[in-house]
Amino acid sequence: MDGPILLKYQSDALADRSPVVVIEKSRRIGASYAEAAGAVLNSSVRGGANTYYISFSREMTAGFIGDCAQWAKIFGAGASKIRESIFTDPVNPEKSIIKYSIKFNSGREIQALSSAPRSLRSKGRPGEMLIIDEAAFVDDFDELLKAALAMTMWGGRVRILSTHNGEENPFNALINDIRAGRRDYSLRRISLDDALADGLFKRICAIGKREWTPDEENAWRSSLVARYRPNSDEELFCIPTFGGGAYLPRALIESCMVPAPLIRFSGSRAFNESSEPSRRAEMQDWIEEQVKPLLKNLDVERRHALGMDFARSGDMSNIAPIEVGETLHRRVPFLIEMHNVPHKQQEQVLFSVCDGLPRFFAASIDAGGNGSYIAEAARDRYGSIIEELKFTEGWYRDNMPKYKASFEDRLISIPMHDDVLEDHRAIKIVRGIPRIPPGNTDKKGERHGDSAIGITMAYTASFRDGGPVRVGVGRSRAASSWMAGYA
Repeated sequence: MDGPILLKYQSDALADRSPVVVIEKSRRIGASYAEAAGAVLNSSVRGGANTYYISFSREMTAGFIGDCAQWAKIFGAGASKIRESIFTDPVNPEKSIIKYSIKFNSGREIQALSSAPRSLRSKGRPGEMLIIDEAAFVDDFDELLKAALAMTMWGGRVRILSTHNGEENPFNALINDIRAGRRDYSLRRISLDDALADGLFKRICAIGKREWTPDEENAWRSSLVARYRPNSDEELFCIPTFGGGAYLPRALIESCMVPAPLIRFSGSRAFNESSEPSRRAEMQDWIEEQVKPLLKNLDVERRHALGMDFARSGDMSNIAPIEVGETLHRRVPFLIEMHNVPHKQQEQVLFSVCDGLPRFFAASIDAGGNGSYIAEAARDRYGSIIEELKFTEGWYRDNMPKYKASFEDRLISIPMHDDVLEDHRAIKIVRGIPRIPPGNTDKKGERHGDSAIGITMAYTASFRDGGPVRVGVGRSRAASSWMAGYA
């Protein structure tokens, strides 16, 4: 067989030596097989350490230890035969557990258990490693994780891998906590398509001594997806099954709302048909009357970022500045909405806001479709502090859990307005990912969760290092008492 023994996604996962590694994966892509290789390498080399493996079934456990034996032969690692014994739980002696083990000439061994004995708490010497396989299916995952993490105190490592088993499963909750920044663990995601891109089907063809062609691969993928339906998203593409309902509960959103202005400009037919200089003059008057007074009320001592969700006529364009408080609390001091406003005048408003933000250091601007002009113009004007953002499933998957966590932890304040509330209520779980679903989200047919996306963009931008801080206009700390109390 040509090429490396392990495919790229397998070797990349093994190369991750973070104290805790979590892998959400597709079924049947050889992830556990690769972990067995890592276990042998960890325990068989001189100066190595013991490796422990836990799964939810005896069959999986026996299969893993068999893979370890095979890898030991491939690597030429001196190892004993597989030993099978009974482990008696010291707390509950009636509950016996089958234990498999392989001992190496290094003096270290791999122990594989079919559930989580309490004696796991005594493990965790330097270099020791624990693998929890199909973690979404083990009994009492939370208690198992609590015991497992003790292994990291003296330099041990924990590797957790699984396909999904529902949106409400503790394994998925752990993943959302990682994405939200609540847990400092390494997170890896390997879907069927990721594995195919790295040569999974080519490897299957090579082992089966059959010719690989793109058409054969496409046909195999389609057949596999059809076979797993209606659970193919969860089983193959790392998308947990979900229920309906809003992603952010109304009470949670309202608890983080504070009085703050929402100002709007709606372009009339006459406005859109007038010349650009005429539109510019009218828009400048509106900026002087509505926008600049809000900018002057901002705290000049605090850093500010910005998000802009663009729309030309169908939905609302939202410009959402965000202030980073001394306690790292994020606050949206005001919102600007524009409807049916030409590109040049949206650019005019955006530049006025960016020029006026005190200590302006980062912005994310919608660069999808027609928004690309505004984002590019902002990048030309302000440089690398501008992110030209094109929305992807990955962006929603990585950033929405962190945004939700800011509400749960009361680390954000957003304008108190019914449209803002309803925009946030419009975020749903779509194919396992929190996002705004297609179509209008209000009864008038004018909104598409616009302020929720704009504020999310501002929130994510506020965590970037950004470039040189731009000093804007703004106020003293003592001004604008209506803003006080939300730092």
